[in-house]
Amino acid sequence: MPFTSVPGAQIYWKQEGPERAPALVLLNSIGTDMDLWEPMMPALRERFSVLRIDARGHGPSSITPGDLSLADLAGDVLAVADAAGIARFSLAGVSLGGMVGMELALAVPQRLEKLALVCTSATMDAAMWGARVETVRSKGEGGGMAAIAEPSLGRFFSEGVRKDNPGLCDGVLRQLLTMDPEGYAGCGAAIRDMDLADRIGAITCPTLVVTGRQDTSTPLEGHGEHLLAHIPGAAHVAVDAAHLPPLEAPEALTTALVPFLES
Repeated sequence: MPFTSVPGAQIYWKQEGPERAPALVLLNSIGTDMDLWEPMMPALRERFSVLRIDARGHGPSSITPGDLSLADLAGDVLAVADAAGIARFSLAGVSLGGMVGMELALAVPQRLEKLALVCTSATMDAAMWGARVETVRSKGEGGGMAAIAEPSLGRFFSEGVRKDNPGLCDGVLRQLLTMDPEGYAGCGAAIRDMDLADRIGAITCPTLVVTGRQDTSTPLEGHGEHLLAHIPGAAHVAVDAAHLPPLEAPEALTTALVPFLES
C-alpha cells in the first residue's frame, strides 16, 4: 500500500486509471475514507488518472493528536501528488474534501486545473464544530465517536436511503464508530477554524458547485449559494441526495462531474 510521510502522519493513497490520462484527485468528507468514491470509480478510472487520498486519521492514514488546519491537509495533498508524480490536477472533494480543495486553489493556483465542490461550504458554524470536537475528544460517558456517529449518519444519508439501503448505512456507521477519535477531532478543528468565506473570490480555476437537494449540512441555501456568489464563474448542479452523493447518487454525480472535467 502506498504511504507518503508528512510531518506527524503517514498518508495513504491509491492511484488508478491510465497513466497518461488527465489527473483527478478525490478527497473524502470527514468521517469517511476513499471508499466513499468507490461506486463512481468504474466510470472515473476509464477517463482519468485518479488519485484518492485518505485524510489524516481516516482509513489507514495515521495522525498525531492535536488540531489540524486546512493548510495542513492541503499540504498533505500536495505531498502525495508530488510522490505520485502529478504536477497539475483537477480535484473533486466532498464536504471537508471540498474545503481542502478551496484552500489548495487559493494557495497553489498553478497546480489546479478544475475544482468540483461537492456538498461543502466556506461558512460553517465554528461554535457547533468546536463543541463537536470537544465531544469526540471526551473520554467519559457521552463522549467519543459513539456520541456523534448516529447523528452524523442522519445527516449523511436521506431518509429514503436509510430505509431502503440499511447495509450501506451500517457500513458507514461502523466506519465512524471504529475510526480514531483524534482523526475526526483534528479534522473537525480544521473545519472549525477555516477562514475561506472572505477569500474564495480569489479562486481562478473553473469551479463546479454540486449541492444535494436533501443535504441538511451544507444545502444550497446559505452554503452553496455563498460559493456561487463569491467564486468567479462558478457553475451549479443539484443532485437528489443528502450529504454523500458519491454513495447515494453516484450516477447523477458522475453525470455532473465528467462533462465539467472533460470540457
